Amino acid sequence: MSNNRYDQIFKKLVKTAYQGNLPEEIEKIRDGDGVTDQYLLYASGGGDPNRVVFKVRGAQGACAKSDDMGEAACLFGAIVRDMEGNVVIAPKNCNGCGECVDVYKHYSLVDKKEFVPLIKLLQDRKVPVFAIIAPAFIGQFGPAVTPGKMRAALKQLGFYGMVEVALFADILTLKEALEFDRHVNDEDDFMLTSMCCPIWVSMVKKVYRDLVPHISPSVSPMVACGRGVKHLHPGARVVFIGPCIAKKAEAKEPDIRDAVDAVLTFRELEQIFAAVGINPADLEEDESEHSSGAGRIYARTGGVSQAIAATLNRLRPDRKIKIRALQADGVQDCRRMLQDVLEGRINGNFLEGMGCNGGCVGGPKVIIDLAKGRRTVEAYSREAGLMTPVDNRYVMELLRRLGIQNTADFLDSSKAAMFIRDFERRN
Repeated sequence: MSNNRYDQIFKKLVKTAYQGNLPEEIEKIRDGDGVTDQYLLYASGGGDPNRVVFKVRGAQGACAKSDDMGEAACLFGAIVRDMEGNVVIAPKNCNGCGECVDVYKHYSLVDKKEFVPLIKLLQDRKVPVFAIIAPAFIGQFGPAVTPGKMRAALKQLGFYGMVEVALFADILTLKEALEFDRHVNDEDDFMLTSMCCPIWVSMVKKVYRDLVPHISPSVSPMVACGRGVKHLHPGARVVFIGPCIAKKAEAKEPDIRDAVDAVLTFRELEQIFAAVGINPADLEEDESEHSSGAGRIYARTGGVSQAIAATLNRLRPDRKIKIRALQADGVQDCRRMLQDVLEGRINGNFLEGMGCNGGCVGGPKVIIDLAKGRRTVEAYSREAGLMTPVDNRYVMELLRRLGIQNTADFLDSSKAAMFIRDFERRN
């Protein structure tokens, strides 16, 4: 279910911005009723630059769970009532995950659109702007839209090129396997992966801070990809495209905000294509990607664990302590597993959490249903042929271009700095 009024305003702004008459269209839409003006502000990328989710004051309708203001509404306690009983956002508690936008009906909450401010940059082409797209994209825009056709469509919008984030998920698969090899040396040792769900990471950082020492120091594939593109193309801008509102918040975190300049959801991209008359299925194929099957299955729950376990077995086939993975599927499942870890009730040594049921293919801004999304991701993974990045010469060549000459360099904090986060430090 989407906010039709908000979405229609966004599509009008996109269309007229490409036509060059955005100011006139804004004045035409503006009607002074307060709600429309706020929709215009947020649809055009305005509002507090450090926030993602906004309450549209004066919008009609109440919270669908108005009698339940507990964890179903917001894990971080950001959905509260003011002195008059109205549902509002407490900015200091808001993590920007966007879960509330989907939970609350009648559209009193919206997530900011970040595309309109980019359009002039895309049209001028003075600065290269790259689109980096999440592994869950395959199949989202129809069975005829191959990665090559998607790349062609994004170039028509003005992007310099497209990179599949799966390629950098491959790189981080290798890094996570090495981190596990370094940190898990006893039957009681365990590691929480930091990839690739920002809701999972935020839960550990803000709610279960005692577990922070156990979380892998790796950045997410989105951040790795953004930094990698900017390393190879100095001065470039990067736009991430995925199924998740929470990625908009992740991109603004102080220690990693250098990586990605804007975030679009799949539904927003679908609206953009409709607004400017681009049908990706009708376009000619562009160049293909070279990610392995490992990076491509990050889009579904269990994919991260499967990819890293296969890679570790490839790197250290004689290792006595193997990965015993546990997966949490959805926010409540993540919470239960983390609580179990705190209380010593776990029998695994590699913990993966996905805030959305099914993983990224079940994200709030996907276009196709979860089951179909999972099937297309699995098929795309099989098409890669190679399951691990260790066997992918394209991945190894990309690593060398990024300054990583061998696997040992991944454990050198100076050489692998672009792939590392410090979760111990509070932002």
